[in-house]
Amino acid sequence: MTIFIGNLSFDSEKEDITGLISSYGEVKSCNIPLDRETGRKRGFAFVEMTNEEDEKKAIDDLQNVEWMGRSIRVNKAEPRRDSRGGGGNRW
Repeated sequence: MTIFIGNLSFDSEKEDITGLISSYGEVKSCNIPLDRETGRKRGFAFVEMTNEEDEKKAIDDLQNVEWMGRSIRVNKAEPRRDSRGGGGNRW
């Protein structure tokens, strides 16, 4: 299971997010996606922990908490959808 953290401050770094989440357990990875064109942070992150129970506790405790001046959203990450579209001929 992976945690999605949304509405992040654009000043937040991996170390900040890892520090926040690691108080609930061991963090396996943290990824802050960047915009392809500008290279700037997109305002969300994905965090994976080593223990699923710790992930659940972090989600429950951190939902709608103000952190770094923003009310963050913390949810179970949804699988990525293919957004390339069809574009083929439909007869």
